[in-house]
Amino acid sequence: MTAEQRSVPRSVRRALTTVPALLYLAVCVCLIGWAVAATAWDESGESMAGVVPTFATLPLSLIVLALPLPDGPWGFVPLLLGCALVNAVLIGWCVRALTGRSGSAPRSGSGN
Repeated sequence: MTAEQRSVPRSVRRALTTVPALLYLAVCVCLIGWAVAATAWDESGESMAGVVPTFATLPLSLIVLALPLPDGPWGFVPLLLGCALVNAVLIGWCVRALTGRSGSAPRSGSGN
């Protein structure tokens, strides 16, 4: 194995190209967008729409909730997007490990 095959950015990119990881990421982005829109349209200021994407990004979002959060409703969005991205990478790595597609198989027809 070369150093390029073991690099972290390459592993993350390969993990994010799996279909389940991309679907999870798309669902989380849609839920976060919906929560932002519902919070923006709520005039009472008591919207609980942020709970739905928080549950979608569990368990990492529980760890993030222990940190001091930025003020305002918009400070939570980057944290949820980060949690969704980390979870998507983990889903992609699990899919690649369970299906046996590690990407390090030798090429056929090498000209020997």
